[in-house]
Amino acid sequence: MAISANALPHAHADEHDHEAYLRKEHLMLDPKPRGEMNALVMESMTTTSWKFWVIAAVMAAIVAIGLFGAWGYMIANGLYLTGKNRPGYWSLFLVHTVFWIGISHAGTFVSALLRVFKAEFRRPFTRAAELMTTFALAQAGIQIFAHMGRVWLAYWMFPIPNQRLLWTNFHSPLMWDFLAINTYLLSSTMYLFLPLIPDLAMARDRSTGWRKSLYRILAMGFRGTEAEWTHLRIALNIFAFAILPVMFSVHTIVSWDFAAAMRPGWSSTIFGPYFVVGALQSGVSAVAMVVITIRYTMKNMDYFIRKEHFDALGKLMLIISMSWAYFFFNDYMVQWYGGDKWTDALLHFHEAGPAGWIWFMMLITNIAIPWLVLWNKNWRRNPVMLFTVGLLANVGMWAERFIIVPVSLEINRMPFMWGQTFKPGIEVPMFIGTVAFFILLYMLASRLIPLVPVWEVQEGQMAHSIRKYGKEPVVSVADLE
Repeated sequence: MAISANALPHAHADEHDHEAYLRKEHLMLDPKPRGEMNALVMESMTTTSWKFWVIAAVMAAIVAIGLFGAWGYMIANGLYLTGKNRPGYWSLFLVHTVFWIGISHAGTFVSALLRVFKAEFRRPFTRAAELMTTFALAQAGIQIFAHMGRVWLAYWMFPIPNQRLLWTNFHSPLMWDFLAINTYLLSSTMYLFLPLIPDLAMARDRSTGWRKSLYRILAMGFRGTEAEWTHLRIALNIFAFAILPVMFSVHTIVSWDFAAAMRPGWSSTIFGPYFVVGALQSGVSAVAMVVITIRYTMKNMDYFIRKEHFDALGKLMLIISMSWAYFFFNDYMVQWYGGDKWTDALLHFHEAGPAGWIWFMMLITNIAIPWLVLWNKNWRRNPVMLFTVGLLANVGMWAERFIIVPVSLEINRMPFMWGQTFKPGIEVPMFIGTVAFFILLYMLASRLIPLVPVWEVQEGQMAHSIRKYGKEPVVSVADLE
């Protein structure tokens, strides 16, 4: 069959439109010169409006009053301000500790695990996720120290020789958390710093004044030689594989705080993976919220963060929500089928008791809403809907930790102690203060370090190209390692 001459321009136009669509949709197929990308990132760091400083001042005031002011007031007056009482001797401090540790898992998961699996969509926002790990762990540490009450005696937690022979009690779950969080904080901070070195060197070469002096120190003389790049990639690969077991072990140890106790609702062998998946649920949802916020509040970020990244994060959130639902009902069904009268009383208290509305809210925000929204590609790519789903998922995960800690403590094997004695106290303003502290740290970091790893983006763009397979443009990916 003959093809008319008039049809050929249309065919070429369709191919050209398809290539243009691919370049518009995918960052890896829309390369810019390295210098231009560096300029975009540096401009986003140095361009600051008055609104930024107003919000930063508000966050700083909330931190000063809500966190450190409330903490000082509690130290001066005592832990009774938390409303603790038997049987609810663990309160919101433990809820918030578990919550912030869960948020911190996002950085390792998004950066290290996706690096191991060579998921290309991770490249522009790995640093934003890695910062979440460090900043969220700092908030978790604050909650642990606040829960100690007499925080000035924290040095007793360090296994150091002393004349009174006061050695650390390694049987204490508080000690487990202390070791786990510190190990994770140190390793994640090193993992954050390593891929940051080339971008700090780039900022050093493009800055003046105090910025140049700061970046010169932090870049440690990085010049971009072949040997330096080789050593950096080897170190990143080692860290990516090494930090993953640390990530899983941290939240597993947190789950042992509960599973090692012979209490109704806690003595469960599934708590380890259940807590890890729950951490990923809240963490990846928080990454989506942060990425959307960066995209629409910082200059030039629309080039680096596109709807394809919203789509990928939405798929991750949907898969993790399904995994969390499996582990939740696995834990629930086994305990229900076991028929222990104390556990049955606790489960009934969860569903039909005073905390029933929290239980159902947890299921709706963690399962129903993500499943109803994230299956649709257009909804996943909508920043407002994705941000809302991520926010609700974090509300649901906070509710899950609330049910596990103070609510579950209300039902034990001594019925005369039953009752919802929990009364929110000083922990509420302190939690608001930690949220403000997290936001403030992020705002300051956005003006001090490049939030987009330019060298990783360029490396991915070098590996991607559009080739013709017959008349069809296809995406080709080369392995640079």
